[in-house]
Amino acid sequence: MTEAAATDRETDKEKVHDQKEADHHPYFRPRDAATLILVDRSGSVPKVLVGKRHDKVVFMPGKFVFPGGRVDKADYRVPVAAPITAELEANLFKGSPKTEASRAKSLAIAAIREACEETGLCLGRKAEGKVPKLEGPWAPFADAGLLPDPSGLFLIARAITPPGRVKRFDTRFFTADASAITHRVEGVIHTDAELVELVWVELGSKPLADLHPMTRNVLNELDKRLATGPLRHDAPVPFFHFHGGKMQKDILS
Repeated sequence: MTEAAATDRETDKEKVHDQKEADHHPYFRPRDAATLILVDRSGSVPKVLVGKRHDKVVFMPGKFVFPGGRVDKADYRVPVAAPITAELEANLFKGSPKTEASRAKSLAIAAIREACEETGLCLGRKAEGKVPKLEGPWAPFADAGLLPDPSGLFLIARAITPPGRVKRFDTRFFTADASAITHRVEGVIHTDAELVELVWVELGSKPLADLHPMTRNVLNELDKRLATGPLRHDAPVPFFHFHGGKMQKDILS
């Protein structure tokens, strides 16, 4: 092996090491998080909305991702235009440990908030009467006379980050039809934002091949669901988690 080839090989190893998520940290309890996958089914092939991350962020720079993040305390308290459906609530109740009604609601609300924060696309409904004063990330809803509306969300999957990671999340992946978008906040996507570009891409297209492996698993589940017709709450909800160092896939019950 030439010196140049050896150098190239070492460089490749360093790249792989840099991209690998650290797995040597002490045990951290997973935090509740939510992700929203918006789907456009107006064409012959469904499209999903992805955002391209800034190339200078620490985690997955330059990668395409779905909007999402951890649940905030405010997600428990914010008023809504309509409650989550009984079927969605029942799906969120599944699994262990037991999920309270307030926690189930906060997960769905967090998905809507994260989508509005990161993409500027808000799922809401006109409020009856005067809109309560909403602050922080919820201000765009109040400014548009809206309250968040989680009634059109479906639960696609649940996944927990493996032990040993410095950041661990217990994430619920939701989906909603693009027709549920009722307001757009201008100026959210720009060259210095967390997401620098938004793209509607067809399921199975090249940009989706570079997603995080767990996200690809969830997207495959969504693809199978969409292939059977309209989304339903009674479809099986997979639960991805790690046991004995290997990923397990169970069905929530």
